Amino acid sequence: MKIRNTALVKGFRQSVPYVNAHRGKTMVIMIGGEAVADHNFSNIISDLALLHSLGVKIVLVHGARPQINAILEQNNYDTPYHKGVRITDETSLQYVMQAAGQLQLSITAQLSMSLSNTPMAGAQLNVVSGNFVISQPLGVDDGVDYCHSGRIRRIDVAGINRMLDQGSIVLLGPIASSVTGESFNLLSEEVATQVAVKLKADKLIGFCSEQGVIDEQGNAVAELFPREAEQILQKLVTDSELEGGNSSGTLRFLRAATTACRAGVPRSHLVSYKVDGALIQELFSLDGIGTQIVEASAEQVRLADIDDIGGILDLIRPLEEQGILVRRSREQLEQEIHQFTIIEKDGLIIGCAALYPYVQDKMAEMACVAIHPEYRDGNRGLLLLNHMKLQSKAQGLKYLFVLTTHSLHWFREQGFHEMGVNFLPSQKQNFYNYQRKSKVLAIEL
Repeated sequence: MKIRNTALVKGFRQSVPYVNAHRGKTMVIMIGGEAVADHNFSNIISDLALLHSLGVKIVLVHGARPQINAILEQNNYDTPYHKGVRITDETSLQYVMQAAGQLQLSITAQLSMSLSNTPMAGAQLNVVSGNFVISQPLGVDDGVDYCHSGRIRRIDVAGINRMLDQGSIVLLGPIASSVTGESFNLLSEEVATQVAVKLKADKLIGFCSEQGVIDEQGNAVAELFPREAEQILQKLVTDSELEGGNSSGTLRFLRAATTACRAGVPRSHLVSYKVDGALIQELFSLDGIGTQIVEASAEQVRLADIDDIGGILDLIRPLEEQGILVRRSREQLEQEIHQFTIIEKDGLIIGCAALYPYVQDKMAEMACVAIHPEYRDGNRGLLLLNHMKLQSKAQGLKYLFVLTTHSLHWFREQGFHEMGVNFLPSQKQNFYNYQRKSKVLAIEL
């Protein structure tokens, strides 16, 4: 029987490692009032239900900025800002609590729906809100009294974890109580950040109107380190000040993500709240769809070990079948595994190469070069080549050579020159396959 929708099957297979990786993990999801008001929010709710059904522990932190602004405008009441923070006096606090409370009830209601033909069908999501966050006043700064605008004093980590372990989704908003029984208006990004840090969450996820952090060419930047994110953040802060202090979802996320990343949260992801399924694509596909902030790259080059054999075989088998690579048995690969360098991304081996030194001849062979088909548009081949060069130089070798039947031009572009078979070390010449007629290329180190 022929399966028609091969894209569905391929996508489902690719998602399996991520399903396994995310199961049992804690994710803090920061969602602004703009996202809640968007027509795509119902799809985001369905995606959250899907994550929950796959065993992800979810803490959802919502903001309410546009809803608060709307209710203040309806009542002709204006609240000034100081250093990007709303000054919440007694009167405005009532409006803030009203807007935030309505939003929390609305989100709870949507998480309680059981819609057929969606991930919500038959789902019984227990949504828990409570006094998990204790606040305190911001106080006075530069002579400005923030009144009922506050900051976090402490977080009930044990209480939140208890609810998550019982299978509940924890829902937190921007209003928190103090030990004196007062209520304070908090920045939702601060709540999300501190909760993620204190819970030792595996991910912090945010939403914005764009696909992620957008570069000058209009494309989403796939990955940023905290230092790079801080540079972009500084520019956004400057632009925000010029526009009267209106902070974007991207600005708020970057502020949260850089703090969380430096405090130990491994990855933070930013996706669009306007794109249906953006959250699922970001978390369950090879390349994602938005921007992630990481302390260390999701993609790393390292020496292979015995546990990598299966991944290397999956990578090189198709090339062996096409005659591009010389076939290696699993036993041979086990014996030579420490000759291999791999490129790994999210547990998937997407590139490999082996280095065979001929110390007496001051040469080394770079062999078994393979890059995953979906990652050949980058410079990963060059990345492996540079690592082979470094390893060869460290051993005091003078030449690096390759035998190739298909990549002649690529190696020439990298500075290799075509040589005769007699250039090879005598030991290698004895095993040269004259039927295969591989080209010999070499570069001086």
